[in-house]
Amino acid sequence: MIQKCGKYLMLIGGGTVIPQLAFAHAGHRGYVMLLPTELFMVGGAVVVALTFAAMIFVTRKSTSGKFLISETSDIEIQPKFWASLLSLLMLLLLVWIGFTGNRDPMKNLLTMTVWVFWWIGLTMATAVFGNIWGIVSPWPALLKLLSKFQKISIFTKRSLENSKRLAYWPATLLFFGFAWLELIHPSPMDPEVLAKYILLYLFITTLGIILFGGKSWLKMGEPFTVFFRMVGWLSPIYWKSSVEKNEEFTQQISIRWPCAGLLRPESLPTGGVAFVLLVLSTVSFDGLSKTFWWLSIVGINPLEFPGRTAMILPNTLGLCSTFLLFLVVFYATQGLASRLNQEVQQTSSFIYSMIPIAFGYHFAHYLPTFLVDIQYAFIALSDPFGVGWNLFGTAEWTVTSSYLTNYDSVVLIWLLQVLSIVLAHVGAVIVSHLLHLHESESLQKSMMGQVPATLLMIGYTVFGLWLLSTPVVS
Repeated sequence: MIQKCGKYLMLIGGGTVIPQLAFAHAGHRGYVMLLPTELFMVGGAVVVALTFAAMIFVTRKSTSGKFLISETSDIEIQPKFWASLLSLLMLLLLVWIGFTGNRDPMKNLLTMTVWVFWWIGLTMATAVFGNIWGIVSPWPALLKLLSKFQKISIFTKRSLENSKRLAYWPATLLFFGFAWLELIHPSPMDPEVLAKYILLYLFITTLGIILFGGKSWLKMGEPFTVFFRMVGWLSPIYWKSSVEKNEEFTQQISIRWPCAGLLRPESLPTGGVAFVLLVLSTVSFDGLSKTFWWLSIVGINPLEFPGRTAMILPNTLGLCSTFLLFLVVFYATQGLASRLNQEVQQTSSFIYSMIPIAFGYHFAHYLPTFLVDIQYAFIALSDPFGVGWNLFGTAEWTVTSSYLTNYDSVVLIWLLQVLSIVLAHVGAVIVSHLLHLHESESLQKSMMGQVPATLLMIGYTVFGLWLLSTPVVS
């Protein structure tokens, strides 16, 4: 039956298993895993529930700040100017390649770098090795170059850090624009289109630095600095800079428990909460928008999928609605938790626990795509200018995606996706529990305050596993 479902999906999905039609943000699914789905859903929900129960017995007393990370205890690693400048020059070179290189998106180094090496690959690497983007980001170099022209600046800088109303909101709005480009724009893989958007983003970043100051903008206004910093909190590796007595920075690598970086005493402002929920709702809607269920809602026959252009309006409304729904559910759950435990009315534990869930869905959602598109990326890397070079010996590679139609490999990939979602929710429950214990004097009240969030996580686990198994189009 599973094989029949796989053949059926290949007929209606078409490009799903054809390498030439692969897209950096499109899902690949050669089989629809219908038979074990209910068991996996129940199993995932039970694991999350048992984690909550187990944490009650494992950790029953307040951490009293023992495991918490203060923003003032360590300073995030300071990027080297020359590394940042090299990154900025590489970005400009990639933009030039976008305008002048191979017109085939799968052979253009700009599209492969942005959608495969950077958005998928770097995000996964950050969760393992720490905030790599904090070291190689091009923006500190841009900041230093702009500082040379401070005397002619006519703008009055307004710090985002000192304004709760503004904090993180620029990052949220800009990330929404990025999500719209990736998920809804008719041709996000077009090299020239992508190059134009990057130039626009360079202008916005420059303007943000001028208006709000470089440090303030990069901390709370630049969406990808914020995104990779938060993903880095999941990593067991922590890159940091400590200030010595002579006020010089000494850089070192520390090891900690996975997700320990989320145990932070400071509360995220409303804009920060919105940013985390937007990241989670974006990857959720990306999966949802390809399901037969969503297409039936907007009146589209999946057998006659009209293409992305016809879906611009419904998918834009869907993305906005998903984000708003996540906001409403989050604050409703937070409000119920506050009623059950009034000691933590201002707790930030719930929103910090959403970060591992967002990454878990990111990994699960993009894994099949990454396995195919990384091959195209290395091919493009060997011939960056599209002139027939073979710098790294990969230009002649033959891309294979046969493992997306092989039963055993598909099952393995699906199990990895299930594991990532379940482990993300397990980590979220642990983080929420430890932060609640820190903020509440009573174990009983702490337990009561965690019940609404735990129930929501159980429900979201089931939803995520359903997204992995339901029929989709690409």
